[in-house]
Amino acid sequence: MKVLVLHGVNLNMFGKRDPKQYGNKTLAQINEALLALSQELKINIETFQTNFEGEMIERIHRCLDENFAAVVINAGAWTHTSYALADALAILTIPVIEVHMSNIHARENFRHHSVLSPVVAGSIAGFGVESYLLGLRAAYALAQKEPLLV
Repeated sequence: MKVLVLHGVNLNMFGKRDPKQYGNKTLAQINEALLALSQELKINIETFQTNFEGEMIERIHRCLDENFAAVVINAGAWTHTSYALADALAILTIPVIEVHMSNIHARENFRHHSVLSPVVAGSIAGFGVESYLLGLRAAYALAQKEPLLV
């Protein structure tokens, strides 16, 4: 099984950007934690980060032909603004899990609404790096069509 993990705009700045909201882990450390969990689950993951919306959409489009079983996405600020990204995700016929390191519902009002939520299987927010790991576990379970709790 292959799972694609997508990191959106500004997420390459983890470790430097607002440690109160995002902690001090870098994107490389987050990817390392995801890789360790993927090995435990015996799945393959690919990670991808971009600050360019069109590149993110193109990566999602390519996913259609690459035999991925699920997608985990932290779209960053695109979560609240990008209908184009939502449209691209809606094309997928595999489970998509939306994740956020911070609790977007406890932040500025504009962050309370996700334009992606209507097209994803579920959302996880507010648990720091654990949000990604929970998202990967959820993607794995949904792709396997197994209960989340074993």
